[in-house]
Amino acid sequence: MAPTAQSTIDARLLAELRELIGDDGMVLRATELKVYECDGWTLEKSAPEILLRPRTTSEVSAILKLLHRRGIAYVPRGAGTGLSGGCLPLGAPVMICTSRMNRILQIDYASRRIEVESGVVNLHVTNAVKARGLIYAPDPSSQVACTIGGNIAENSGGPHTLKYGVTTNHVLGVEIVLPDGEIAELGGPAEERCGYDLVGAIVGSEGTTGIVTRATLKLTRAPAAYRTLLAIFADVENATRAVSAIIAAGIIPGAIEMMDQMIIRAVEAAFHAGLPEDAGAVLIIELDGIAAGIDGHAQKVSELVRGAGAYEVRLARDEAERATLWKARKRAFGAVGRLAPNYATQDGVVPRTRLPDILRAIIAISQRHNIRIGNVFHAGDGNIHPIVLYDERDASETQRAIEAGRDILKACVEMGGSLTGEHGIGVEKMAEMPLIFSPEDLLVMSELRRVFDPDQRANPNKVIPVPGACVEVSVPRRQVAL
Repeated sequence: MAPTAQSTIDARLLAELRELIGDDGMVLRATELKVYECDGWTLEKSAPEILLRPRTTSEVSAILKLLHRRGIAYVPRGAGTGLSGGCLPLGAPVMICTSRMNRILQIDYASRRIEVESGVVNLHVTNAVKARGLIYAPDPSSQVACTIGGNIAENSGGPHTLKYGVTTNHVLGVEIVLPDGEIAELGGPAEERCGYDLVGAIVGSEGTTGIVTRATLKLTRAPAAYRTLLAIFADVENATRAVSAIIAAGIIPGAIEMMDQMIIRAVEAAFHAGLPEDAGAVLIIELDGIAAGIDGHAQKVSELVRGAGAYEVRLARDEAERATLWKARKRAFGAVGRLAPNYATQDGVVPRTRLPDILRAIIAISQRHNIRIGNVFHAGDGNIHPIVLYDERDASETQRAIEAGRDILKACVEMGGSLTGEHGIGVEKMAEMPLIFSPEDLLVMSELRRVFDPDQRANPNKVIPVPGACVEVSVPRRQVAL
């Protein structure tokens, strides 16, 4: 593809890039670039002018040095499984994909550490060490595809966040290429470090501080035993009350996940997991730990959820039944494709005790906007994932879906919650940042970003709204100078 007259990618730059990474490291055809026009947030699309696929940190460094000299912005991309438009190229003609940097570099079993490149798939980390009784605890629902670099960018979580924490709790150190091409090592193999937590500043920064190319991760001993229960309820309100009852009793399960009737029926139609289609809601509750005492905890949880209104509690009899339940939960988003041509997954957070309130609010929002909303979420830590169904061919319905999503986030904030639990801000939630941050807060965030990226050419127009800007309603997350 020849660069157009308006393109920032001229023939000289193409030649220099080709010299750095070869023809096989570049994607230029418009038909191929269309694949990269969005991530899981499909309400907005924008293809890059060029996609680069480096294989090494030195190649990433050389690319960024070249772009820095030219004053050209870029957007990083992993597997593209994100759900907030984090890798949407806005004012960034160059996309840099790290998926070919997929080597596991070193495993230290004695110290329970593993060093990987950023393009390693999340599940492959656990697969590499499970024979030695270890796991990598963060387990996003997309873990069969998402990569460690993307997990670090978004501070991803997953069902087992309740007990084990999110990505930031498992990253010991990173190698990052800063926007001017400098390679920096932050953190290291030690769990306790002196000075400022610079690794913590990188994790969750959504690619606005540079490109992570390598990470040292903490491994966790695999639990000796599991007990996985399916608690069945007539309605979502009792299901959410059961969550607080479990935690109040001093029991911290590995995971507590909820699905409502709409999602149950979609999942059952797709995967035939044996879920009760007449149920108003189900909880998947997983206890893990040492074998001694776990049956007692399972019995106690069963009593607690029955006391909260569960009319049936099933215990997975073996690993096959446990795997079936988790397959149903983790593939729920795929099953939603049976319900509507398009959907947008929200990612708000509320205190656990407000789960019944937020679900009532979601029902009201659904009715007000005449839009269907299903619910599947990490109930244990209050991280909700309402799934807003729409048809992008209907402009009115699409706009109502956007407005419903905004109203859900506002309701979360009003209940003392947050805008995101694991999906990040990206472009999707940028307009809502002032709901929880003052102009001074946002200014401080911008200043921190400038420490790493003075020219703000690393994933521009993301996360932090520009002071003195508003957001167009017709194009939901575009900033317009006042």
